[in-house]
Amino acid sequence: MAVGFAQWGNDLYTGRRSYNIVGRKRLWFTISFSLVAICAILLVKPGLNPGIEFRGGSEFVISGVQTSDQKLAADTVASFAPEEIPRITTVGSSSLRIQTTTLTNAQVEKAGAALAVAYNVPVTQVTSNFVGPSWGQDVSSKAIRGLIVFLVLVTLVLTIYFRNWRMAVAALLALFHDLIITVGIYAAVGWEVTPATVIGFLTILGYSIYDTVVVFDKVRENTVGVRDQSRFTYAEKANLAVNQTLVRSINTSVVALLPVSGILFIGAFVLGAGTLRDIALALFVGMAIGAFSSIFLATPFAVLLREREPELHEHTAKVLANRAKAGSGEVVGAADVGRATAQLRPGSHQGNAAQPRRRK
Repeated sequence: MAVGFAQWGNDLYTGRRSYNIVGRKRLWFTISFSLVAICAILLVKPGLNPGIEFRGGSEFVISGVQTSDQKLAADTVASFAPEEIPRITTVGSSSLRIQTTTLTNAQVEKAGAALAVAYNVPVTQVTSNFVGPSWGQDVSSKAIRGLIVFLVLVTLVLTIYFRNWRMAVAALLALFHDLIITVGIYAAVGWEVTPATVIGFLTILGYSIYDTVVVFDKVRENTVGVRDQSRFTYAEKANLAVNQTLVRSINTSVVALLPVSGILFIGAFVLGAGTLRDIALALFVGMAIGAFSSIFLATPFAVLLREREPELHEHTAKVLANRAKAGSGEVVGAADVGRATAQLRPGSHQGNAAQPRRRK
């Protein structure tokens, strides 16, 4: 199996085997647009569930409980604050967390004593914590500010490095694609958004841009001097680059997802570590969807933008005209190139030629 996978990767790199990923960009765009649309709807309804760090309020943690009956905690809170609808979650195997709106000091003391009696534990095993809403607003504003700075720097660096702003736009599209889908799935699951969740969201941006830059770097390497030859189009050269980095992208994604999945499924569900669960879900979804976008979205979209450049547009038309005439044995003329250019206009179904057959 290992030999077969290695041979498959070698065939992809040398071009003996090739998948027309760039040529099927409409399929990948449709899939991506559908996922983004669904996740956008999920962000509206049911929407994100902000944690107490962003809402503000009072929090109680009861440790060493013999029962995880949440109704008991709800009835206890209702006995001294009837208007309260507490949020109750199980933490691990022997702890409960109860979140309410902001309570007075007297209510906090009364609630702690009542919860200790209800669950038959010492008062010292009931801890309380107050979180002001201003703290959550400060975290949110700093996260947004960091995101804006990150996007600006990424745009400048990619534009300078690849010497083309279209590559930066394609990378940013993949970033937003990954972020929206990750946040949408988080909203669908219904877990609380905590500072750890926000850290996870920001982390996947770095992972996504890293994977995309690796693919783009190979595209740049393959397309240097592409207009100096008339055998392959820019899209075909870029498609070869995607195939050459396909195995590397798969291996990197699998290796990165293994420890994250361990944190998510063992640390969160088995050990009951809530903080690990928050960040692990964001990382797991973001890395998985980032691997998809770097292969099937970023490069095809970059090719779509670059083929609109007059020089590359004309070169593609020339290659297609030469290829068509080579099959019939006729001489290529200016009129032939003009007809090929017309076929490449937006809306034409012949904008992407099939990968040319290689001689054995």
